[in-house]
Amino acid sequence: MNYSKEIALNKLKHYCAYQDRSHKEVRTKLLQLKVYGEDLEEIMNELIKEKYLDELRYACSFARGKFRMKKWGRNKIIQHLKIQDISDYCMRKAMEEIDQQEYLDVLKQLISKKKEDYAEENTYLQNQKVIKYLVSRGYEMHHILDLIKE
Repeated sequence: MNYSKEIALNKLKHYCAYQDRSHKEVRTKLLQLKVYGEDLEEIMNELIKEKYLDELRYACSFARGKFRMKKWGRNKIIQHLKIQDISDYCMRKAMEEIDQQEYLDVLKQLISKKKEDYAEENTYLQNQKVIKYLVSRGYEMHHILDLIKE
């Protein structure tokens, strides 16, 4: 079913108002609605002009949310922002949203929790499992090693 430009624009306004979206997500949604070419670009421009779509706002809220809710590290957040084709500038600004002290505190908590989970292991094996887990969560190796030694 092909949607008229006005109907598609209204659908996308609701889609973007529900939560921040990346340009890539909105473009994909428009293609699913079978909106192509000039109409697609005009709708994208209208959404940007009316502030429904903002790449920087999306990147910052994504970074804050994934860090605070899912306890993701910077590497994993950046990886997912790259998948959404977010600019380097917006990624740098999004990383500034994460307070360094809060970041290290969360990392300490995760290390403590995982060490308890692997308490029956010997220290070397326990540390290896904790490191593997934290790297998979996107934390930087130098931060992990500094804090695991404490």
